[in-house]
Amino acid sequence: DVCGRARTGSGKTLAFGVPMLARVSGGAEPNRPRGLVLVPTRELALQVADVLGPIAKECGRSVLATYGGASRQDQVTSLSRGIDIIVATPLRLVDLIKGKEVDLSAIEVVVVDEADRMADDGFTPQVEWILRHVTGKHQTMLFSATMPPRIEEIAKRHLSNPVRIKVVREPLPSGEAAKVRQTAYVVPREFKAKALGRVLDIERPASAIIFCRTRTDADELVEAMTNRGFKPLALHGGLAQEQRDRVMDRFRNGS
Repeated sequence: DVCGRARTGSGKTLAFGVPMLARVSGGAEPNRPRGLVLVPTRELALQVADVLGPIAKECGRSVLATYGGASRQDQVTSLSRGIDIIVATPLRLVDLIKGKEVDLSAIEVVVVDEADRMADDGFTPQVEWILRHVTGKHQTMLFSATMPPRIEEIAKRHLSNPVRIKVVREPLPSGEAAKVRQTAYVVPREFKAKALGRVLDIERPASAIIFCRTRTDADELVEAMTNRGFKPLALHGGLAQEQRDRVMDRFRNGS
């Protein structure tokens, strides 16, 4: 078993995905996957499946993302044909297990990714319930950017004498400039959109992510930036899953 601590974006997906693909048995049975990756969000499920999918294909394996907000029946149909590895959000997987559309008794490798985010979102009870349904002999890997006591407790209950790996942020060599430039602009609220537009005019980034406090703020900012000639897209919980998928596709394709 493995308990890994590394920040988001450090390459964990390939670190656990490649060994998983190499280890799981071939010839997946209907509704009985061999590998399981638990993630906190729909977007992360799609991201992990997108990364592992092409590699799995070359290995003669299959990967399926299962998450709420998308067609349950389509996911059930795919599982019934036999899937080697499923990448799942907790609530949808619990639903599929209770509906007997997924049987975890054949799981050989299970990964809990972004465990601290899972706990922050209140999914710890579902994650532990799922792990109790992985009844066969298997390897468990847990990854988290931070390791607070509640995550340590999960590790103690579900990991057996794990190898502990901590990927630390490398210190910046003396005299070398940071790769990320951080700048703060203190601007009255009524001038924030104009100030942001001016910053984007000057910086001209190939792509950018702007975080807003509320859905309304995001929608209003999209309108303001559109009026300035940019092509912004809003992504928030008020959008249907189909709309969110469309936004992510356009963002990935740079359109």
